[in-house]
Amino acid sequence: MNSRKLFIILALVVAASASAHAQTSRANVNAKAGGSKTEKAATTAPAASTGASMARFDTLRAEGYEALYNLDYEGARRRFKEIARLYPEHPAGPQFLAATLWLQTLNESRRLQASLYNTEAFYAKAKEKTDPETVAAFRELAATAKALAKKRYDKDPKDVEALYYLGAVEGLKAAFAAAVERSFTSALSDGRESVNRHRDVLRLDPTYHDAEVTIGMYEYVVATLPLPVKIVAAVGGMRGSKKKGLEILERVAREGRYARDDAKVLLIALYKREGRYAEALSVARELAAKYPRNYLFKLESADALVSLAAATRAKDPQGARDAEREAFTLFDALLQKPSKGEPARPLDLIHFSYGQALSVAGQHERAAKEYLAGAGVPGAEAGLATMSLLRAAQALDLAGRRDDALAQYKAVLARPNVYDSHEEAKRGMERPFKPSDRGAQGAAEGEAKAAVQE
Repeated sequence: MNSRKLFIILALVVAASASAHAQTSRANVNAKAGGSKTEKAATTAPAASTGASMARFDTLRAEGYEALYNLDYEGARRRFKEIARLYPEHPAGPQFLAATLWLQTLNESRRLQASLYNTEAFYAKAKEKTDPETVAAFRELAATAKALAKKRYDKDPKDVEALYYLGAVEGLKAAFAAAVERSFTSALSDGRESVNRHRDVLRLDPTYHDAEVTIGMYEYVVATLPLPVKIVAAVGGMRGSKKKGLEILERVAREGRYARDDAKVLLIALYKREGRYAEALSVARELAAKYPRNYLFKLESADALVSLAAATRAKDPQGARDAEREAFTLFDALLQKPSKGEPARPLDLIHFSYGQALSVAGQHERAAKEYLAGAGVPGAEAGLATMSLLRAAQALDLAGRRDDALAQYKAVLARPNVYDSHEEAKRGMERPFKPSDRGAQGAAEGEAKAAVQE
């Protein structure tokens, strides 16, 4: 299965975990959680006390996810630890903490931008060096959340919230395996389990819209499988519809309780894949305004602008130039020093993304400069620095600067092999890179977005 299908499946398991915080207040948390003496007393208290306790839970959850979406991992962790302390028998606390660790790990390794998963190279076989302490901490939190959810489910198989969390934990495990450990077999297995659990949730409660994030992605994934695989899937009862999948996600974005933004994040990627760049841009802008500390939504906005420009250039040259100019302005702003109180931005990733945008626009010389700047950022993530050098070499080839390109290919070969970078560099040493050499580069430079980028 090629990268485009794997990216969508990865999005599926990410969706399962991204909405892990959904719908908690639908059930009476207090009645099924232990907590402090005060909280335990509330389980038998009048409705007003129970409501006050639920309000506390919801406040902590909302504040935690506000912090998480703004890349304030410590702020999120504080709130989620408080949930775990006040509600020790509820799976929410460890589930939220595991999600925080997963997202922070992705951010630090520059894997929170969707375009990374568009390349064949990401799925190349490689031994991933993952911090064992991080893996152990994640697995412990996930196991705790699953055990707490299962305890409740075993008591009452119709406990919708417990069933939801069982699916959410499996989705989170799948996302961690795929995006952090790059163990795709484990990811697909856990992802399927997550989908099945959330289908059961909807059978018990069809109004549980947040659980539909997983179902909507499932519909879309199955519909985009290659024909031979789709036939086999149909025999097994697996059928999908891209239209239905998008409609479901759009419904969650409108009507979901807590998973609205999760659905919107996924819709950005899927709208791009469908060539609906204006809609992707609209959603990205909305999230960028809502979470101003999150640089990723600004990157997604810039990417959507470049995609829109490439798709409309023939019919509206001036509009395309305006869109590109706006995109480049966004990149330039992201490269400036953050305002007081803003988190530091990963300049290596921003330069890399800027280079991609410039290559799509056909500005290969400028693209090479951005790639090289990204590779030269002090403390640049090692894998991204290697890929930056590789993309710089390819951009230089496209710009007709063969000698300079060869120097960068050699630099790639002198570094550890990541994402099949050595294989691509060796090909580049043999002959100049051409736009038709998609290979491991996937939806990368020179494609001009005429073909839909995922």
